[in-house]
Amino acid sequence: MSNHRIRFSKTGTARFISHLDLMRTLQRGFLRAGITIRHTEGFHPHPYISIPLPLPLGFSSECEVLEFGLLGGATQEDLPGLLTQALPEGLTVHRCYEGGLPFRRLTYVRYEIDLEFDELLAEEAALALKSITGREQHIIQKRSKKAKSGMTELDIIPLIHRVETLEPQGDRLHLGVLLQAQNPGLNPDLLIGALRTEFPHLTPAYTSFHRKAILDDDLKPYE
Repeated sequence: MSNHRIRFSKTGTARFISHLDLMRTLQRGFLRAGITIRHTEGFHPHPYISIPLPLPLGFSSECEVLEFGLLGGATQEDLPGLLTQALPEGLTVHRCYEGGLPFRRLTYVRYEIDLEFDELLAEEAALALKSITGREQHIIQKRSKKAKSGMTELDIIPLIHRVETLEPQGDRLHLGVLLQAQNPGLNPDLLIGALRTEFPHLTPAYTSFHRKAILDDDLKPYE
């Protein structure tokens, strides 16, 4: 039996739905829409749904992927509209398709990051980020469930494929980056965390993260 996937966006107040709550919300959405999906076997069957790259809490996205087994209740063409109507505001299903690349081929993520400062510090922050990303190595401390201490070291430089845009204007800085997605992946908040740690006076007053695209190992849109 083949698998199906949907491409959906998560914006507005839906940004604050955690990953586990998102999975439950999508499961209930299929039920409300009358769409039958495959379940696991056994005494306690669960819906067969999987998201290859969970979105951090508070991030918005226009390129999320969910894999599931479609059994009935909708065609591929009808499913996006039916499911969107059954979901909270901010969760929008754009398309449904069959199959796709294996999850291991999801290699890069394109993010757009907006920083706002209390003062006109965007130019200085842009130069600081250039100095960090231009290094041969930059080790940070990050939380780890596997480490006994709860923390581990990570060199973020190999995980930054490229900085695509760096646009300062007054008290605002727009940053576009292409980062490694997994094994290991780089949460863009760790890059901004490096800025906060190394240049404390450049700590932004407000930061927003938007997942713009997910790409395969050939830098083509992941499907």
